[in-house]
Amino acid sequence: MKKDHAKTNPVASRLNRREVLAFLGGTAAVSILGCLRGQSASVEPVGTLTQTPTRTVLAATPSCVVRPQQTEGPYFVDEKLNRSDIRFDPSDGSVKQGVPLRLVFHVSQINGSSCTPLAAASVDLWHCDALGVYSDVRDPSFSTVGKKFLRGYQVTNANGMVEFVTIYPGWYPGRTVHIHFKIRTELASQRSYEFTSQLYFDDSLTDQIHAQPPYAVKGQRTQRNEQDGIFREGGEQLMLQLTKDTQGYVGTFDLGLQLT
Repeated sequence: MKKDHAKTNPVASRLNRREVLAFLGGTAAVSILGCLRGQSASVEPVGTLTQTPTRTVLAATPSCVVRPQQTEGPYFVDEKLNRSDIRFDPSDGSVKQGVPLRLVFHVSQINGSSCTPLAAASVDLWHCDALGVYSDVRDPSFSTVGKKFLRGYQVTNANGMVEFVTIYPGWYPGRTVHIHFKIRTELASQRSYEFTSQLYFDDSLTDQIHAQPPYAVKGQRTQRNEQDGIFREGGEQLMLQLTKDTQGYVGTFDLGLQLT
């Protein structure tokens, strides 16, 4: 059984999830400055696996509000894979199957009462596959050491934007459906800042998607949003609003960082 645990330092942990859940208890999430627009980008449909995702700049200025930071979990691995399409496993060229999901992040720097795009920030993304398995880890129920699917990072452009192509995540016991992300600003400033949190999905949409292959083979999930202790610590502010395109789903997520 895989459980996430509360983040105690930026170094990736290799604890198994049963140990982590015992440690987590009722630990609360930490609030830091961020912003979430909760609107979907107007973008082209997800392309083929050989295409580079279309970059789309949104003109709207994000509104900075306080949003929660959440646990890194035990399975962050700093793979240093600079890539937009994270469905591939570079070790063997295989592609993780699932409903395509395009994520567009807009990262801003808070300057007094306004936000400006933050360029050269590193955004890491990682999550489990359709059957609830993470890459490059050892777990009591699986070992994927050496695999690197569904992991990668992008560096924000002049508009503070990065874009990923991935799949809608599956589930595993003890957690609701989620995606991990981490933003680091070592490249963007002389000081080091880090924001780590998770994205969540509407339960009814997850039910629809998980009724399809390849998700359905795992059976009905055991944890929904409101049953998840980590989600209850600010998850409503981290919901990813999605729109459907011709191949899958598209969503945007905006946040601001207070660097000074």
